[in-house]
Amino acid sequence: MDLAAIAPVNGLNEVSGVASSGRTSFRGILTEKEDRAEGTLFDSFLNSAINNIKTTNEYLSDAEDMEIKFALGETENAHDLTIALQKASAALQYTVAVRDKLLDAYKELMQMQI
Repeated sequence: MDLAAIAPVNGLNEVSGVASSGRTSFRGILTEKEDRAEGTLFDSFLNSAINNIKTTNEYLSDAEDMEIKFALGETENAHDLTIALQKASAALQYTVAVRDKLLDAYKELMQMQI
């Protein structure tokens, strides 16, 4: 099973001050040579989310392709079909869970009094 889909957000540990590459800000990493940010936390989070959705879509299309091949009799290996279906199911459940958590966080932010 490919666990690349659940890798941490790139740059997240640097923003929290764990990395030794330089000073940090909420906009990204400030290098020692220049006082400018190299990317943003939101940018890296958004790119990671988009990559995770693309990976989920790939798993779903692979599972659909395996189902079609199995139904047409092009392959008789039910083991590969089962693995593809489980990968797609796990990736979709993970994606839906992340989406639900993000929506809950958004709703909570919208209910805050300023």
